[in-house]
Amino acid sequence: MSIGMRRWAIAEGYIPGQSSDDEDRRFVSHEAACMLNASDCDAKVRIMLYFKDRDPVGPYHVIVPARRSLHMRFNDLTDPAPVPRDTDYSSVFESDVPIVVQHTRLDSRKDALALLSTIAFGESA
Repeated sequence: MSIGMRRWAIAEGYIPGQSSDDEDRRFVSHEAACMLNASDCDAKVRIMLYFKDRDPVGPYHVIVPARRSLHMRFNDLTDPAPVPRDTDYSSVFESDVPIVVQHTRLDSRKDALALLSTIAFGESA
């Protein structure tokens, strides 16, 4: 089964620089891209980050195994550079097989947590 698109964009990106609890990973402020690969082939995904006032960074490379999902925290991306905190950015995902991408953010700067989730913009190209 194949579902999804090969190109996705998340226009809204921001990782808060503070968290209510830096010790417990569950409560660390973060952004995530949740990717679904329902195909029979591993998806090789390339991610570029775009900023308001600096050159793009990337590509970052991730693999989403066949018939699996991957919840990738932008906080964990380090190569070619860590994703900056307290900085607006956008991201573009290009995959060699169709995937589905959803975006989430946990903002735990205050004890009352805020969770945001959206589906990314998909394009079949």
